Amino acid sequence: MSTDTVPVLTAKDFATDQEVRWCPGCGDYSILAQVQKTLPGIGVPKENIVFISGIGCSSRFPYYVNTYGIHSIHGRAAAIASGLKAARPELSVWIITGDGDSLSIGGNHLIHLLRRNFDVNLLLFNNQIYGLTKGQYSPTSEQQKITKSTPAGSIDHPFNPAALALGADATFVARSMDRDPKHLQTTLARSHQHKGSSFVEIYQNCNIFNDGAFEIFTEKSTKADNAIFVEQGKPFVFGANENKGIKLDGYKPIIVDLEQGASKDDLWIHDEHDFYKAQILTRMFDDPTFEGHMPRPFGVFYETERPCYEDLMAEQIENIIATKGKGNLDKLLKGNEVWEIADN
Repeated sequence: MSTDTVPVLTAKDFATDQEVRWCPGCGDYSILAQVQKTLPGIGVPKENIVFISGIGCSSRFPYYVNTYGIHSIHGRAAAIASGLKAARPELSVWIITGDGDSLSIGGNHLIHLLRRNFDVNLLLFNNQIYGLTKGQYSPTSEQQKITKSTPAGSIDHPFNPAALALGADATFVARSMDRDPKHLQTTLARSHQHKGSSFVEIYQNCNIFNDGAFEIFTEKSTKADNAIFVEQGKPFVFGANENKGIKLDGYKPIIVDLEQGASKDDLWIHDEHDFYKAQILTRMFDDPTFEGHMPRPFGVFYETERPCYEDLMAEQIENIIATKGKGNLDKLLKGNEVWEIADN
């Protein structure tokens, strides 16, 4: 179906009659609302959109979006989405997952989805806790985190999801948050526009088991000094009065004071297509060798073009048919080691 025949839709068209069963105050409500507001603008009919989830609080998502959907099994959403996209490449496929679902049991499926570069959108809700199973530590929980499963504090080194995605050669890597609706909508739209695997980490507050995990980045009183929103071609400036900047000393980011003689001309200019600087950017807040209290970056960190798996597969099949014909299924199943027993 061409976009010319797509009816005009609104966010309400993507809402279902199902009771939304998240805890009151959960950040998932905001993410759901921003997805429903974004979908009318992507120009795809509802019947050509599919949401696939695994297991976890976030994985209730397909029930609440008026499109096709699959609530699959723990950690396997990426595998199921890969199969669907390979069979139906014209569909707009969205994967909804959490930090436990995709980085623990589903970690292997995640990295291979990204390296294969299926044209899908993966939204990872990161609340740094297992919410559905009532508050155990997750692969993104910080060290020394006290939870029901780590009463003496977690000794695990946590994953950095964006850095992991870059390491798996994702072609689109971004971060947003539940409490910045406009930024999240913009990021979701960019994710859909990208041709290839789009990885979007979304900071999501679990107000029951890990309340306030990202408060420093979301509260008005602290957000400006602790979060930096990167935009293509713009310098790294942050602070309540936009009085701070970040420049690169070799490969190390350094905070400078723009009110004390530092110039914007010397600041780091964001380039979404620079793979090496993207790695610095995703590690900026957790690398102990970087000086000062670095702000947490949000926005599109990296985007590049690479052929999609489903396109390469279709091309390969067409080439084989062109050179060898469509083949014979019975002959294929029988193979070469077949013989017949004649009657005497």
